[in-house]
Amino acid sequence: MKINNIDKGKSFDWGKTSEDYAKYRDIYPEEFYRYILDLGVCKDGQKVLDIGTGTGVLPRNMYQYGAKWTGTDIEENQIEQAKKLAERSGMDIELFTCKAEDIDFPEKTFDVITACQCIWYLDHKITAPKFARVLKDGGKFLILYMGWLPYEDEIAGKSEELILKYNPTWSGCGDTVHPVWVPDEYLENFRMIKQEEFEVEVPFTRAGWHGRMRACRGVGASMSPEELAAWEKEHWDMLMSNASEQFSVKHYISIAMLELK
Repeated sequence: MKINNIDKGKSFDWGKTSEDYAKYRDIYPEEFYRYILDLGVCKDGQKVLDIGTGTGVLPRNMYQYGAKWTGTDIEENQIEQAKKLAERSGMDIELFTCKAEDIDFPEKTFDVITACQCIWYLDHKITAPKFARVLKDGGKFLILYMGWLPYEDEIAGKSEELILKYNPTWSGCGDTVHPVWVPDEYLENFRMIKQEEFEVEVPFTRAGWHGRMRACRGVGASMSPEELAAWEKEHWDMLMSNASEQFSVKHYISIAMLELK
């Protein structure tokens, strides 16, 4: 995948990170899921479409609350991992390899659409009217994001420095607490009804954080094998020198909920 305003147009491939993604990116804290439930969505028989589902983190973690989940992702490897994890847990989740722009469900199929960690990858001129079409009257569109805070957390900051050393075009750095982006195209069909940000502490082991970083767009999805090997050694050495075996990394969660007009 190549997007001009992301990483200065450098290509990236989430499929290269799928095994790491499945193992190391299921990290959202309980506060994240509780907030979603308190919004009254993704539970109790509602039909939910998760766009950019990756390895199905959101559907799998919220499955217990009774929604009927469908997940789509552009990368076949991601969907394969999602299917394995769902089947292993006995979860009935429909999972499809499909671009968000190509979804083709009947009108008024879903009560909720979720887009977690992926809103900036979509072609909003196409997805905004499509999402509106497949939502039921009064349906909700939830835009979700969680990011680490490199200026407030030493380990996060040092990890970013090393990613930029080996991949200087990576643009996923320097995050601060701010509202998640709601592209204007969605406001033609939706009204904003809730937007909020809050900070959380996310626990990791050294191996867990190392894997989480390797599974990010700037590392495993875009570095060459030689760059990745060099980054791996230096990042692990940094963790051994600066982090205990178990530690927490400061993150923030940012959520916007829109309602179909």
